[in-house]
Amino acid sequence: MLVEVGAYSLESCLRAQRAGAGRIELCGGLAEGGTTPSAGLIQLARQGLTIPFYVMIRPRGGDFYYSDTELSVMKADIQLAKSFGADGIVLGLLQPDGTVDEQQTRELIDLASPLPVTFHRAFDMTRDPLEALEAIIRTGAVRILTSGQQQNAGAGLAVIRQLSQQAGGRIEIMAGAGVNFQNAQNLIEAGADALHLSGSAKEESRMVFRQPAVSMASSVPGEYEYVEAQEDKIRAVVRLATAQ
Repeated sequence: MLVEVGAYSLESCLRAQRAGAGRIELCGGLAEGGTTPSAGLIQLARQGLTIPFYVMIRPRGGDFYYSDTELSVMKADIQLAKSFGADGIVLGLLQPDGTVDEQQTRELIDLASPLPVTFHRAFDMTRDPLEALEAIIRTGAVRILTSGQQQNAGAGLAVIRQLSQQAGGRIEIMAGAGVNFQNAQNLIEAGADALHLSGSAKEESRMVFRQPAVSMASSVPGEYEYVEAQEDKIRAVVRLATAQ
C-alpha cells in the first residue's frame, strides 16, 4: 500500500523520501490547509526527488468555489507544474450548493493530461459523499483524498468504508487527515487504497534575537516556530502499510 506525504517545504520532501514515502503531495500555505507551492519549490522538488510528486493547485485558502480569474490562475499553475516535471496534479472544485463542479473539474483534468489528478479534501465539504464520488469518477480523476467527511480520517472510518465499497475499484480512495501509526491499520481494514499524512511536528526557530512587539503571522505557526515532516512518524506508517 502506497503512503503519500503532504509536504510544505523541500526539507520535508527529502525527509519523507528518506522515510520511505511512495509519493509527495507538494503544497504551500500550511496555515490555509494547502495552496499552490512556489515555482522554485516545484523546480527543486523535481531535482531532489526520485519518488513521484503531485502539485497542489489551489489559488487561495477558504472555500472551493472559484471565480473566473481564479480559474485562470489555476490553469496557468497546472501548465507551470507540468513544465517543471510534476508527476501529477491535486485539485478540487465545488458548486455553491455543495456538489462537485464537474464541468470545470473535467476541464482542468483535461488540461493536466497526461498527468493523473487527485481530487483533494474539497470532497469532504460536499453535501453527499456518495453523490460526490460518482461525480468525481465521471470527471476522470484517479483518486479521492478524504477523511470520510469528518475532521480526521479516524473519525470517518464508516464513510471511508462505504466509499471503498461503492467505488468498487473504479477510483482510488486515499484516507488522509490525522493519519498515524495508531489508526493506520483501522483505515486499511476499512478499505482505504492508500494513506496520506504529513507526519509533521513543530520545530523551534533558529533565531536567537526574538522581537516581542511584532508578529507577521496572522495564524500559527508564528515567526519562531515552523513545521517539518518527521521521518520516524512517516517510517512507522510506511512499515505498517508495506506489511499488508
